[in-house]
Amino acid sequence: MPLTRIISILLFSFALSACSWFKDKLPEPDIPEQQLYEEALQAMDLNDWDLALEKLQLLEARYPFGRFSEQAQLELIYAYFNNYEPEAARAAADRFIRLHPNHDNIDYAYYLKGLTAFEQDRSWVASYLPVDESKRDPGAALESFESFNQLVTRYPDSQFSPDAQKRMVYLKNRLAAYEVHVARYYIKRGAYVAAVNRGRYVVENMQETPALADALGVQVEAYTLLGRQQLAADTLAVLQENFPDYQYTPAYKAEKSLLDAATFDLFSSAEEPPPPVLVTESIPAPERSLFSKLTFGLFDDDEEKPSSSAE
Repeated sequence: MPLTRIISILLFSFALSACSWFKDKLPEPDIPEQQLYEEALQAMDLNDWDLALEKLQLLEARYPFGRFSEQAQLELIYAYFNNYEPEAARAAADRFIRLHPNHDNIDYAYYLKGLTAFEQDRSWVASYLPVDESKRDPGAALESFESFNQLVTRYPDSQFSPDAQKRMVYLKNRLAAYEVHVARYYIKRGAYVAAVNRGRYVVENMQETPALADALGVQVEAYTLLGRQQLAADTLAVLQENFPDYQYTPAYKAEKSLLDAATFDLFSSAEEPPPPVLVTESIPAPERSLFSKLTFGLFDDDEEKPSSSAE
């Protein structure tokens, strides 16, 4: 009898504890679709983006084919954008474009996708510090330009196209400046053919950007260092014809000696570098011996390299 009583008490205690364990796991009552959507809009009006995302995600999960489903997917893109979640915003935009290619507001999805990448490219650091954006990775800028270009090309009459076109001008200038920056880097590293190709790309595809003169100057310098004097002269003629007052600072510079580097040029006898000058004379191309080429320069002595300006 005592054993039976103990077992009964244990079973009763287990039943009571089970109720408390599974109390939180009971299914929540269904919220009507329209109520969920209205609550999400109210949260967005209050800039409570976390709550808005929660409501919109719940709406999409419970009513995937409901009356507000497609509009909720659009609002999701906007909410992710304002909640500083660029990857989620772009993924939501791509998903909407894939699922609803003929939607009346698909131009809005393209616009939000481009705007998300545009704001991601312009980081908060650049807003407060004098950062040269032309030296930063252009991945987000390129993605933004492509999204805006798709919007303008496919939906030229969209209400978002004028703003997208203005942003494309900025992005194209940014991308052209980056190409010139990379070309100058290639010259410093001795990759003159790659520098020419970068400059040519700007000349052929971005003629309306401010970086056009720099791209021509880079080509003149790279052609000269390659020993292609005729190509350098032809490019220089185009540069002088279109930009007669342009001044170009060569990217190629002679290397410092070990003493100069160690003493921060305190004992250097070299004169101060000349100011930027217009490229009017050819830069002597560096010559290497056959032994130097065969050994990849491993046993080269400190040879005189072409100066940054005509002597």
